[in-house]
Amino acid sequence: MFTGLVEDCGVVRGLRRRGAAATLEIESAVVASDLQIGDSVSVNGACLTVVGISGSRFSVDAVPETMRRTNLGLLAPGGRVNLERALKLGDRLGGHLVSGHVDATGVISRISKDGIATFLAVRIPEDLARFVAPKGSVAVDGISLTVVERSGREFTVSVIPHSLAATTLNEKHQGSVVNVEVDLVARYLENLLAGQRAGGRRDEEGDGERNRWENMLQGL
Repeated sequence: MFTGLVEDCGVVRGLRRRGAAATLEIESAVVASDLQIGDSVSVNGACLTVVGISGSRFSVDAVPETMRRTNLGLLAPGGRVNLERALKLGDRLGGHLVSGHVDATGVISRISKDGIATFLAVRIPEDLARFVAPKGSVAVDGISLTVVERSGREFTVSVIPHSLAATTLNEKHQGSVVNVEVDLVARYLENLLAGQRAGGRRDEEGDGERNRWENMLQGL
């Protein structure tokens, strides 16, 4: 589990493809300083397991599903990635709960400025859009951001100068592919409602409970 607060931008030093899978070697003195084999690290928002450590570098494996669902397959040596070590019990939760299970990739459709704020508009798959709500949370390349507005398949986030400078967002442009993870609460509520519908609950108590959950989901 992660918070979406990027600790460091690491540099990809090696990318060894093995069929549809890959092993990435990443350099980051900050993140590698206390890692152990088997630890979880968020790489551009994807939760990966550490399989090797050497000084300021560590290696992670990305299975075919991860390579297909994320933008990790677009990486090349010298590229930068957002990194965050797994959350410890008792740590401050400054962002929001991020699982590191990327839902899909999105494409940056517009970038604009308003004073110190940078607005990024991201287009995502249609079946994912219902989980994104204004003032709700979303993780973009592992960065916890607040949704400003959503219209159809497109949502907009506002990025402060610190987040822009401390992450890879300052390298993005129109057409850039980013990893997107929607809010966990919305996901679980949708799953609960789907289970109730499949069960065919029609009694008055069941209908009332379902209506309460649906109202809550719409208000997220």
